[in-house]
This record gives sequence, C-alpha cells and structure tokens, in this order.
Amino acid sequence: MTESIRTAAVIGAGVMGSAIAAHLAGAGVKTHLLDIVPPNLTDKEQGQPKARNKFADGGLEKALKAKPAAFFDPDAARLVQTGNIEDHLDRLKECDLVIEAIIEDLGVKQKLFEKIAPVLKPDAILASNTSGLSIAKMSAVLPAQLRPQFLVLHFFNPVRYMRLLEVAPGPETRPELVERMARFGEWLGKGIVYAKDTANFVANRIGVYSLMFAMRAMLEDGLTVEQVDKIVGRPMGRPKSAAFDTADLVGLDTLAHVAKNCQTALVNDEERDVFALPEVVQKLIARGSLGRKSGGGFYKKVDKDIHVVDLQTLEYRPQAKVRFDSLGAVKNEEDAGKRLKLLVNADDVAGRFAWKVLSRTLAYSARRLGEIADDVVNVDRAMRWGFNWDLGPFEAWDAIGVAESVARMEKEGVALPEWVKALAKSGGSFYSGGAKEARFYDYQTGEKRPVPFGPKEIRVAALKESGKVVKENFGASLVDLGDGVLNVEVHTKMNTLDPDVIGMLSEAVDLAEKDFEALVIANDGEHFGAGANLMLIMMAAQQKAWDQVEKIIRGLQASLQKVRYARVPVVAAPFNYTLGGAAEVAMAADACQAHAETYMGLVEVGVGLIPAGGGCLRMVERFTDDAAKVKGVDLLPFIGEASLNVAMAKVATSAEEAKKLRYLRQSDGVTLNRSELLYAAKWRAVGMARAGYRPPRAAVHTAVGYDAAKTIGARIWGLVESNFASPHDALIANKLANILCGGVVPAGTEVSDQHYLDLECEAFLSLCGEQKTLDRIGHMLMNNKPLRN
Repeated sequence: MTESIRTAAVIGAGVMGSAIAAHLAGAGVKTHLLDIVPPNLTDKEQGQPKARNKFADGGLEKALKAKPAAFFDPDAARLVQTGNIEDHLDRLKECDLVIEAIIEDLGVKQKLFEKIAPVLKPDAILASNTSGLSIAKMSAVLPAQLRPQFLVLHFFNPVRYMRLLEVAPGPETRPELVERMARFGEWLGKGIVYAKDTANFVANRIGVYSLMFAMRAMLEDGLTVEQVDKIVGRPMGRPKSAAFDTADLVGLDTLAHVAKNCQTALVNDEERDVFALPEVVQKLIARGSLGRKSGGGFYKKVDKDIHVVDLQTLEYRPQAKVRFDSLGAVKNEEDAGKRLKLLVNADDVAGRFAWKVLSRTLAYSARRLGEIADDVVNVDRAMRWGFNWDLGPFEAWDAIGVAESVARMEKEGVALPEWVKALAKSGGSFYSGGAKEARFYDYQTGEKRPVPFGPKEIRVAALKESGKVVKENFGASLVDLGDGVLNVEVHTKMNTLDPDVIGMLSEAVDLAEKDFEALVIANDGEHFGAGANLMLIMMAAQQKAWDQVEKIIRGLQASLQKVRYARVPVVAAPFNYTLGGAAEVAMAADACQAHAETYMGLVEVGVGLIPAGGGCLRMVERFTDDAAKVKGVDLLPFIGEASLNVAMAKVATSAEEAKKLRYLRQSDGVTLNRSELLYAAKWRAVGMARAGYRPPRAAVHTAVGYDAAKTIGARIWGLVESNFASPHDALIANKLANILCGGVVPAGTEVSDQHYLDLECEAFLSLCGEQKTLDRIGHMLMNNKPLRN
C-alpha cells in the first residue's frame, strides 16, 4: 500500500515544511520542496533561478543544519528537489501525495489549493499540515472530484523525533483514504491518532489547555515559574521541560496563536476562557521575549546560568531553589503511575497544585470525548506521542484510582460527564486486561473493547503473559516468539549488562541451537541498553576484587563469542540508547535490524575504560579485515579511523550514521517504526534460517602492529602537549591503540579473536586500578555526566 507513494511534494519550506520533506526523503520518497518566489526581486533577479528558489533552497539548507538533525542521513537530501510554485507547478503532475505546510491563514491556504488543484493527477492525495484550521472550510474551494482525496496529516515538530501524526478527514474524505494514509504514516515511523475536524485536533487541544490552566493556577496561587515547572515536570510524568520551558521551546508567539485559535473557534467550549492569554504572557510577547528563538522567554541564559522571569517585574533573576516535601518523597519512584498518585495525594503546596492541574485536565479530557476523538486510546496516545507525557489522561486516571479521584473531584465541584461518574460508581477503570488482553472502556456503549495494535506489532510483555517464557532470571528472559524464534529480553534498569544478563545470553544460544531455528535480541523497554552495570564494576574495583572483575569481563566475552559463532542466525534489534556493552551485544550478532532512531556507540572511555566485550575486536574486524585482503594496503589509516570512534566515544545519532561509523554494517536493516521493530527482526532471522544459514568460520585478523601503535601514541602525546587531552586521556588512548593495533607484534601478523579479547581484558583490568578511572565512574553514576580529569 505504501509503495504507491513514490513521489511527494511539500509546499511551504518553513520549519515544518522543510522538516516534513527531510523525513519523507529519509524514508526514500522523492520529494519536491516548493515555496513562493520571494517578493521584491530586482529585475535582474527575476530571471535568476537561484534567486527565485531562494525560500525553498533556504528551507532545505536550514533542514541540513538543523539541531537536532532533521535528516537521518544528510545524503538523503539528494532526494529533495527545490523549486517555486510559479516556475515548477507542473512538477505536481507526477506526485502521488502533496502536503501543504504554509502559513496558518485560511484564505491563503484556499488560494493555494485553487492554484494547484488543476495540476494534480486524478488519483493524487492532497493533505494539509494545518495545526487546527477548519478542514471543511479549507476543502470548500476544491473541485468535487478532489474533496474525497483531501485530508489533514498533522505532523509534530521536530518531525523526525515526534512520533505523533494526527490524521483528520474532511467531510467528504473517503474512509479508505484515511486508512491508507494511516498505514503510510506508520510506514514513516509515526504513531497514528485519528482526529476530527475540531480546532487544534487532539494533542494541542488537551496539551495547551493543561498548560494554560497551569499558568492561571500559578498566578492564582502565587507560585513562581520555576516552582510550577518542578511540580508539573517529571513528578507528574511529563517531560523535564514541564510547562514554561516547553512554552519557550515551542515559542510564546506560537503558543499564543494556538491558544487564540482555540478561544476564537471553540464558542461552545465551557472552559473557553482558559485559553485566553494571561497579561504577563502578552507583555512578554509584546517586548519580543518569545522563548529560545529570541534568546529569552520565561527563561533566559545569562552567562552560564539559566535565569527566570519574575512575574511581578518581568525582569530576569537567578532561579530560587525549589523545595517541597512531596517532591522529595516521589523523587526516587521510577513508576510514573505510583509517582503521580503519591504526588497528588500529598498535603503540601506542590501536591495540591499538582492535583488542581491534573484533576481539571482529566475532567476536560473526558468532556471532550466524542468531540475531538472517539475513544480514550486516541486521546492517551496523542498526549504520549505528541507531548511526551508518560501517561495519557485516562491512563493517569487509572493510576491515581478512578473511584477515589472522582469522589474528590465531585466534592470540589469539578464538572464530570455522567459516564465517568457511572464508571467510578461501578468500581471500573478505563483500561483492563494487562498486556495480553488489553482492553479499554468504550464510553458510548459502556463495554470494554480491545486496544488496537498494528498487525506488525509484537509485544514481548503480551507474550510473557501468554505463557511464552522459556526461562528467566532477575536480569533477562527467554521468550518464544513463535515460528521457531527465541528472543532474549533484557529487563534490568536501563537494560544494563550484569552477570544475570551475561549468563542468559549464553544459555539463549545453547537453547536456540537445540530447540529453535533462530535467535533475536530485543526488548520492549525505553532503550536497547545503556552498557555495563557500572556500579558493580566500581564496587569490585574499589575492593580490589580483580578476580571478580575479570570473571565478569571473561563471561561477557565468552557469551558474545557464542552469539557471534552460534549455529543459528542471531539478529539484534537495537534502538534508542545502544551504548557500550549493549553496542557490543548488537555488534556480535549476525545481523541487526535497527530502529532509525538508534544512538549507538562504544562510549567506555567516557568513564575511563575501554570496550572489553569484544568492541575493539569488532572495530578491527569491520575496519581492516576486508582491506587486509588487498595486497599492499596500508592498514594504519583504517585503524586510525576506528581508534577515533572509540577514543572520542562517538555516538551515532541515527542508524544511518551508525553504518558510517561501522557500528552497524551496510547490510543491516533499518526500521522506521519502533512498534514494528521486533516483527522485522524476527522475520529477518527466520529468513536467514530458512535460506540455509551457515555460521561464520573462526576469524583470522591481520594486526597493524606495534609500530603503528607507537605512531598513534605520538599523535596522542601531541594532543596532551597542546592541552586537548589530559594525561589520563592519553593513558586510556594508548591502551586502546595497543589493542587495536594487535599488541606487541610485527605488522602483518595473523592473530585470532582471542588475541584481541585478551588485550581488551588486560587493559580493562589495568584501568580499573586507576583512581582517576574510578573517579570518572563515580561521577557518571552520581551526575550522569562524564568527568574530564
């Protein structure tokens, strides 16, 4: 179905338009990025294509320079062809999909649609990226035959990273088209929420309401900006940017536009006045304090510090320390639901404020069902995927207890729909059934319906509840995925590697070779893995328990070598953080099926160590093994590049970049949709198994040799002398160079995997005995930041 979208056009090369074009190109779709011809061109410039394409060219250039990056791989920009709607309108004739992303002005959009409609091919799809204008009014100017092909595809900014795509039909949109575009959106990696033709659709309607209510509550209760952000951020299961830092990130002018759109359009909304912009915000906008893009909004960077606006004087001042007993009490609670329940039931300023904001947001969300979305699932997903909330409103309601919270709301006079009161009275909840048989409450029928999941979504949690666990310990589980595939699921904190995980990897290979056709390494967590359990390493090193440290390292090496040479294919499915030891796990597999957003690297030098689970060996293998087959090739430049990756702890910012850094192979697969990653990994493994898989032969590597290590050492000495590196950096880098070059052997010596693994283990143990390394480990554990010493 998605293959039919081969060529697309995006009209409007602003922040959103250029980012949408970049994302389409990253998915392999040829994309035209068009904008208007700049006004006020000179007579000479009128005849210059470069001048006439200035806006589109500028949009593409900004997308290439964007931070965070808009492209998975800058090379994909070759698929984006810029132009303007005067000279290049005929390009739309080849487009399967045209997305409008121009200024949020109904009249301007209508004029554009009138201009492009005659050019579109009969089966072309026309979409608007409007953030909330009336779909019916936009489509009114379209020819009758085009209206069934028109809908809204509302991407969120930044397009590459925000999962949410709201799909909203117009009054005449074909239902089949809605589903087709939903599948296309999923193929692009998006989570689909079905919206309706209402102002600001789902996520912005609820999210902006919650933010605006928090502003008003702050002014009523006399709290400060920094106090509110400490309350409504992580303690409430929302991003660290909370309310006001989020407003600064989005832009106060943008926030004002969305709020005004709600206030103007929502004439029947009982809480319409909540969207009215407080006077303090109006004053900030009037003076140009628009947020990060203007250098200051609610917050402003002053030298190295972040100051906050004083709501009385509108001057910036240093932030005051925020201390509330309830915030301290929930600080160490990892479970978002339990943390929220503790907070809103606390009897202090923070607890009462959190309850006020949450209760009104929950009630408002319930009253909007039927108007903005048909069920609680779409609302919850919109808030999780579009605003990065840990829990959507109805998931949060379950977490704090429906019956208890509804009774409290009714006592306080909060308006609730009758169906919510009935649900509370019955002792029910919005969700039930766990992962295996997840169901949600249908407010229209009063029945429980299955939570919809995609056909390519395999959830490990659901399989575990279905009795598919083959073996498990505290660190990992072996789960039968069906079709002859066994899965290793790591479930330690941040999916770090410890002896339980290491042992289970070894057992997984044994079991897969005996009873299965293939092995997959994947999990349902937030990250593939954040590396080794540093606390375990540090405690053993501090006690000088060198045998214990060596046992851990040798165990990891042995397990990953079993993975590397298993008699069944092994496929790893890395995503998000794939760091240190987790990267070594992925690199040991026969193949990876990586999520597009995979942040992968061998980062051990950041804590004063070196990769010792085969990471250095894999770098040698990937940078020199093929080159060594060519007679007379100097391997030093290849090892030099590998050493830079590891010594500088380079982390790939996408799966495509990981290929360039050779953490992934060029042959490894990339999946855009995180929900479909395990499905893709499983069937990749099945395909390898059924295509006649044969394990790799024991490798022999050509060492670059001792002299090459000395050459690299000279460069390291130069960095120390010029103060670009510390003596401890140099110690680590020289040990790393010694490993990568093969130790004290002549150039051209053929050595085994074990030779490099022994060098890794020796260097790791040596560095564990260095106090400065222990200081680096301790600093990382305490502050989650590297220490340069």
